[in-house]
Amino acid sequence: MSFHSAAQSFTPSDNQSQLGNTHVPISPFADPPILPSTIPPLEHSVEHLKGTIRSHQTSTVDYTSDDTAFMSSRMRSCDVYIGVSSCRKRPTMVRFVRWLQAELEMQGFSCFVIDRTRCRSVYDHGVARSAMDATSFGVVVVNEKSFSCPYSMEEIRFFLEKKKLIPIFFGLAQVECIPRDIIEKRGDVWERYGGRLWEVCGDLEVEWREAVNGISRLNLKLEANASNLRDCISEAVVIFGSGLGRRRVVERVKSWRNMAAEEFPFPRNSSFVGRSKELLELKLLLFGDVEGEGEESRNQRRQRMAEVAMRERVVKESEERRKKGKEPLVQKEYVEESKAQGEPREVNLEYGKGIACVSGDSGIGKTELLLEYAYSFSQRYKMILWVGGESRYLRHNYMKLLPLLGIDTDTVNKLSSDKKGPQSLEDMEDEAIRRVRKEFSRDIPYLLVIDNLEREKDWWDGRTLKELFPRFGGATHVLISTRLPKVMDIEPMRLLYLSSAEAMILMNRSTVDLGIEDVDALRILEEKVGRLPFGLELVGAVLSEFAMKPSKLVDAINSMSYKEVTWNKGEDLILKRNPFLGQLLEFCLSLCNQEPSKLALRIVQASGLFAPSPIPVPILTLAAKEPSREHHNSRFWLKSQCMPMCMCIKTPCGQISEAEVLAMLLRLRIAKSTTKIDHISFHDILKLHAYKKGNSGIAHSVVRAIKFQAFIPQHSEHIWAACFLLFKFDTDHEIINISIDDLLSFVEQFVLPLAMHSFITYFCCNAVLELLRLATEKFEELENSFLDEANNNHSNSSCLRSSGSISTLQSNPLLYRKFAHLRATLLETRAKIMLRGGVYDIGERLCRTAVSIKEVIYGWEHPETVSCRETLDKFVTLQPTF
Repeated sequence: MSFHSAAQSFTPSDNQSQLGNTHVPISPFADPPILPSTIPPLEHSVEHLKGTIRSHQTSTVDYTSDDTAFMSSRMRSCDVYIGVSSCRKRPTMVRFVRWLQAELEMQGFSCFVIDRTRCRSVYDHGVARSAMDATSFGVVVVNEKSFSCPYSMEEIRFFLEKKKLIPIFFGLAQVECIPRDIIEKRGDVWERYGGRLWEVCGDLEVEWREAVNGISRLNLKLEANASNLRDCISEAVVIFGSGLGRRRVVERVKSWRNMAAEEFPFPRNSSFVGRSKELLELKLLLFGDVEGEGEESRNQRRQRMAEVAMRERVVKESEERRKKGKEPLVQKEYVEESKAQGEPREVNLEYGKGIACVSGDSGIGKTELLLEYAYSFSQRYKMILWVGGESRYLRHNYMKLLPLLGIDTDTVNKLSSDKKGPQSLEDMEDEAIRRVRKEFSRDIPYLLVIDNLEREKDWWDGRTLKELFPRFGGATHVLISTRLPKVMDIEPMRLLYLSSAEAMILMNRSTVDLGIEDVDALRILEEKVGRLPFGLELVGAVLSEFAMKPSKLVDAINSMSYKEVTWNKGEDLILKRNPFLGQLLEFCLSLCNQEPSKLALRIVQASGLFAPSPIPVPILTLAAKEPSREHHNSRFWLKSQCMPMCMCIKTPCGQISEAEVLAMLLRLRIAKSTTKIDHISFHDILKLHAYKKGNSGIAHSVVRAIKFQAFIPQHSEHIWAACFLLFKFDTDHEIINISIDDLLSFVEQFVLPLAMHSFITYFCCNAVLELLRLATEKFEELENSFLDEANNNHSNSSCLRSSGSISTLQSNPLLYRKFAHLRATLLETRAKIMLRGGVYDIGERLCRTAVSIKEVIYGWEHPETVSCRETLDKFVTLQPTF
């Protein structure tokens, strides 16, 4: 007797045996059978296969019968056979096997995945054995129940004899799989699952021992658990790629590992405190029930969610009562009141849908919670995709996922095969988004984090956020943080304040026991900052850095003046509701502003005008420096100020260097370090506070610094921020005016390259056309102003004065020639994009205007004019056709 014949007589569990001999999918999952297209179904009758089984039972040599050889000849070559068993109540293992199969198939390997304990027909078992014969590698996922499953033992024995076995120990270590330990039930695992396991495999003790001994001595093996799933799968792909001689696969894995090393925007917070329940709740929302969770655990979870819902209602009711001048309710009073009114006590959150939304006030710790979750569970995802949710940058940040997901933009650029004409601009964007969502629809898990979502609809074209998300319930998970009360009808998990004990840990970083007076002072600080973790961390940083008594810190903060400011519609009112927090920020900045230039304050003020992403330190410090009056608008000032940070030293007059100021900002938690080298970030509350202090000249400095040191594509989002300062994208935001020489240089150096880069690489069609349109209108406005002033004999207009001189467009022919050339180039670029998108009527008018301008400044036969005229000919040819 052999494992093969024992497997035939193996009786499944009661709930499985009720299926009888009906044919069921051979996949271990609920989805359609995992039979790849490269393996055609066999045309053997059930009766013939039964005869084959009888011949196997009487044969002394397994897997060598004529029928099995015949089935293998009908089976095409299979690269990887993956055998798995006993995974029905192991969702993590199911997710891992699906991920492994999807990753291998995406890399070009043909896979055959099967749970043979679910096969109910002879036909299915015949297909499985023929696949075992035809495969190049045999993978068996080994868990604690595999050694009592005759199918798994048959696969292990077969692939050991063929020298094709690569076991993946899931939740086990190879050193634990020793026959003696299993038989004698030694160890935590085998106390429950060990014993004389060969008895359920046909009493084949010798064969069972040989198989277990063989698998425990293999050099080439993989060990997978919840903390290394990503590394295990990437290592498996490298093993199969190397074994089959596919070097490009190995190179792609190395490239992916390099990209994954930069997946987090910030380093892990070493001082992260509390939020253990919230982290567990996020895990339940995204993954569903935890393995091994019994009914008692589910009841505890329901009770915990009821408590969370009750706390939220207490907070809301207390805020409403404060507005009415009443005393806030305590939780006990609210419980009695809600019982009397018959209000529901449970919050409606759906588990296992793959999407979770965290909402809360600014500074409550939403980003820190998402970051901690991403670090804790990063190995369960192929990559963490961090997307900034700020309205102006959301589309651009989302489209930056294209290269991260390995999507070839050239294929997206091609015309649709089912269309006779070119794609519209909307179709191009839709196709790019569809490709991203297609990658998300695979069984390869990603974690898409949208941090600080500001609105549900896209700022550029009003596209709903749901159009960007993958299907819910798939392998890819979506995690959102926002201040919005609800997103896409998803009930958010509202983040509440830390407990008093956790707040004390954030404020007191020393190990010295505090006196009663100090503890009382810390309690006062906790209440005054509104119990916000952002404010608590600032307090702890100040106390730790300056060894200050908490009572003295309270007095120092109260002595800071804080003037009332005007708040605009849509701005965060956290500082209006909590003036003490503004005083704390003012005090922290004053600690860094000991030198006359107020460099620390200018750094924070400048940070608010950059894009909401990590800011390069050289550009930020250059923007924060106060320009001298003599060289305010000259390149000499920019070059003289552009020096490495390491060259900055403390001057004899006591001025603090840039490096010392930045180090102080980081130590006081005013600035936040990032995973990018020489990049820092600032909290939105801090940027809002600095913005309200006001500095009219800082915007010009930011544009000049970006103009001098930024590069495409490394700093594309910050170049977009400079464009928002120069061109009127929104009526609610003011723009700045710079000299015409600087404007021409900026358009030539950044606007035109940025537009083409964003269009070709990220398909941001609406944003690109809007940028080019506003730049063209800016040029037309300047030209009209020039003509009006020329007619009125006012040649010294300040808005047309070039840098360092009083020459104007009228008195400087070369400047006017450059001005006209850039205007024509803007028109031609817009026309070319519209030509790609089939907008022929508007594009033709723009192109004709560009041709007219170039004919005037260059002449009819100039290459610039000829090239533009060729573009116009395309419009004339295509417009009647489409």
